[in-house]
Amino acid sequence: MSLSLDDVHRIAHLARIHIDDVQAQATLAQLNDIFAMIEKMRAVDTTGVEPMAHPLGGTQRLREDAVSEADDRAANLRNAPEQQDGLLLVPKVIE
Repeated sequence: MSLSLDDVHRIAHLARIHIDDVQAQATLAQLNDIFAMIEKMRAVDTTGVEPMAHPLGGTQRLREDAVSEADDRAANLRNAPEQQDGLLLVPKVIE
């Protein structure tokens, strides 16, 4: 699949981007290179190949889900501009 100069101008118009003819020519070449690379990738036979979640086949090491700090509500609310009964008070934004 290759694009034309009119396609590039239409895409720029849809994206609300103003480009001149020189920029459109450069963009056209880049987009056509991208589409050529996609076609090469589609030509590769991938039957029997399982999809991978990670390119190196690694697994994510997760830390143990354990509490590491104590809950200190008073210390956390110390810098709050306004508070009441352990809750933050914020200005009303919806009327």
